[in-house]
Amino acid sequence: MFTRILMKGLFAGSIVLLSQTSFAADIPASPIKVDTVTKVALSATTDLMGTLHSRSHIQVTAGINGRLEWLAEPGTYANKGDILVKMDLLPLELKLAEQKAQIKRAEINTAYFKNEWDRLQKLRKTNSTSQYQLDQTRSQYELAQADIEIAHLKLQQIEDQINRATVKAPFEGVITQRMTRAGTDVSRSDVLLKLLDTKHLEVRVFVPIKYLAYIHTGNPLKVVANDKKIKAQIIAKIPSADPRSQTFEVRLQVPQVLNDYWAAGQLVKVTVPVQDNQAKLTVHRDALILRKEGTYVIKVDADNKAHKLLVKVGQGTFERVSIEGDLLDGDKVAIRGAERLTEGQLVVVN
Repeated sequence: MFTRILMKGLFAGSIVLLSQTSFAADIPASPIKVDTVTKVALSATTDLMGTLHSRSHIQVTAGINGRLEWLAEPGTYANKGDILVKMDLLPLELKLAEQKAQIKRAEINTAYFKNEWDRLQKLRKTNSTSQYQLDQTRSQYELAQADIEIAHLKLQQIEDQINRATVKAPFEGVITQRMTRAGTDVSRSDVLLKLLDTKHLEVRVFVPIKYLAYIHTGNPLKVVANDKKIKAQIIAKIPSADPRSQTFEVRLQVPQVLNDYWAAGQLVKVTVPVQDNQAKLTVHRDALILRKEGTYVIKVDADNKAHKLLVKVGQGTFERVSIEGDLLDGDKVAIRGAERLTEGQLVVVN
C-alpha cells in the first residue's frame, strides 16, 4: 500500500517538473541590449567656485621725477613696446647738453696736463726740473682722465633718464585704470596706469585643506563658465592654509582660445577630487533595477541566459556607477529590456 502511494507521488512530481520545464521552454527569448562590466577608476568630486585672474596685472609708474606730457587712456589696447607714458623732456635735454659741455671741458683739461707732463719728462732728462714737479703734473693728468670717465658716466645716467621718461608696454595688454592726468608733476614711484595682460589667464581656486593630498600639480581639473567646459592643468599648488577659511590656493592654466569668452575677475566652477582614484567594477546606470528588497542587475551568461544578481551600489559618474556583487570584469549585463526577465530565461542580444 505504501509503495503504491509513493509511486503515485513520484509520478505526480514528474508531471509538475515536466510542466514547468515545458513552460520555461515555451517562453520566447526576449530582445535586450547589454553593456560590459568594466573596472575603472572613479573618484568622488565636489564643485568649488574659482576666479579668473590675469597672470600679469601691473602698476605702471613714472620713470623719473617730472611733469607728465601724455599718457594712454583707459581701455587702450597696447602691443609690447607701445608708448604708454611720455614725460616732459626739456629739463633732461638741458642737462644732457650741459654734461656734454662738461665732457668737452674735461677733455681740454686732460690734454693740457698731458702736454705738460710730456714737457716735464723731457726736462727731467737734463735735470731742468724737479722730480716733485714731474710727479705732481702726472697726478693732475691722471685725475683729469678720471674726471672724463666720471663725466661720461653722468652722461649715461642722463641718457638713461631720458629713456625712462618714455614708458613702454612690457607686454601686450589693455589699460584698465588711469590714476592721474597729463600736466601733473609726479615722482618716479607714483602709479600712473594699470596694465592688464588679457592673453594669459589663470584660474585661482581655494580648496579645503582636507583635500590637499588629492590635488597634484600637472593634473587636469574640469572648469565650467559661460557654457564653456575645459580641462585645465594645475600649474601651481600652494600648500599654505588660510587660518580662517582652512583652504589652500590652486592655480590652473587657461587656454588662449577662451580669451574671447572669459575675462579676468569672472567666476568659474571648478570640479576637484575629494578622494583617491580607485579602480572598481562599474556598470551603466541603466543596468540597475531598483526594488524594495534591494538593487539588482541582470547578468547574461555565455548561453544567453538571464541571471538576477543582487548588488551594492557605490559612487559613480554621470553614466556609470561602482558596484559590489557576484560579477567580474568583462561580464555582460542588460541595460534595456531587463525588467520583466525571469531567472534562466533565454535572451536575444541586440
